[in-house]
Amino acid sequence: MAAKRRKDPLWARLILVFGVVLVVVSGGTLVAAQTLISQATDSITQTNLLQDNAGAAAQEGGNNIDGAVNLLLVGIDAREEGSSVTSVLSDTIIILHIPATHDQAYLISIPRDWRVEIPAFAKTGFEGSTEKINSAFSYGYQGDGTEIEKRSRGMELLATTLNKITGITFNGAALIDFNGFASVIHALGGVDMCVDEEAESAHLGVDSDGKLVQGWYSETSGIQLPAGVKPLVHKTGCRTMNATEALDYARIRKSLSDGDYGRQRHQQQLIKAIAKKATTSGVLTDLGKLNELTKAAGDAFILDTQGIAVADYIFTLKGVAANDLMLIKTNEGNLRSELIDGVSYESLDDESLAMLNAAKTGTLGTFLIEHPQFIAKSA
Repeated sequence: MAAKRRKDPLWARLILVFGVVLVVVSGGTLVAAQTLISQATDSITQTNLLQDNAGAAAQEGGNNIDGAVNLLLVGIDAREEGSSVTSVLSDTIIILHIPATHDQAYLISIPRDWRVEIPAFAKTGFEGSTEKINSAFSYGYQGDGTEIEKRSRGMELLATTLNKITGITFNGAALIDFNGFASVIHALGGVDMCVDEEAESAHLGVDSDGKLVQGWYSETSGIQLPAGVKPLVHKTGCRTMNATEALDYARIRKSLSDGDYGRQRHQQQLIKAIAKKATTSGVLTDLGKLNELTKAAGDAFILDTQGIAVADYIFTLKGVAANDLMLIKTNEGNLRSELIDGVSYESLDDESLAMLNAAKTGTLGTFLIEHPQFIAKSA
């Protein structure tokens, strides 16, 4: 499938579309909704990210998707065109699971250090190996091609890896640059976040005037900042964060007691906070604000709906509100690290694998009733 060029990011436009659906449900007209949905989605970049790993085809002659839905959301660092970087890791891996009732949504974060068997991938000559799951994207990304072709290969190998381990097939996928949320958050006037544990930034500092200063992180030396600048410390408590603060908080893991599990939780919270702010701040009822929101960010998202119209997804999932996003943690949020040949890996316990199997079979809701310890804090 050839990539379709778009001007604005996926989630900004999906927020607009979801808002349109809420307006329709509240008494708007279907014709108006279809017009706005078309305007909001006609410039999204769409390509085949999953290749032969799709779980469901488009439903003919209707605008509703049958059965449970699993979408693969993957976050990576942005790469400039012409970059010499040949290895790109998937920084964030999330399975968005929606049951057949289409009235609930679950965000399941996959530990990026999970030790798994990555299958051979003929498109890049990769022969297969056993290592961290975030390497799967890298082995697909490597090689010749345009940036979108390399990213598509990376997504394909990651989806294949997850499918072979869990049996989950995906109805669609989105490749996300978390930094792409910055303009969206700015257009929303910030997002409300609750810091559950004091955390020191690995990327931002504060100067003597209280101004934020961008630093960079070294694996050997930690955060690198200009003289006189101290690392930003996120204090516990709830408050409105601007885009820089919110994205920084969602990236921290080294200074958290539960490491990557804490970061997974905070990234889930950020996604929920963006959705909640968009649906409660008056943006959805103000066409001017909606237009500003859809134009807020740059090229940060690539979408694969496996042939299903974006509008069909929206109409199908209109029963899923921002407050219905349930955050799910593996291993009950506890570290299960093991050192193999000097490398630290994460493993998933049997109950976590059973939880993923419940997502595969569409019984996740029942599983969580029996295992509430897998539900993470939403704020």
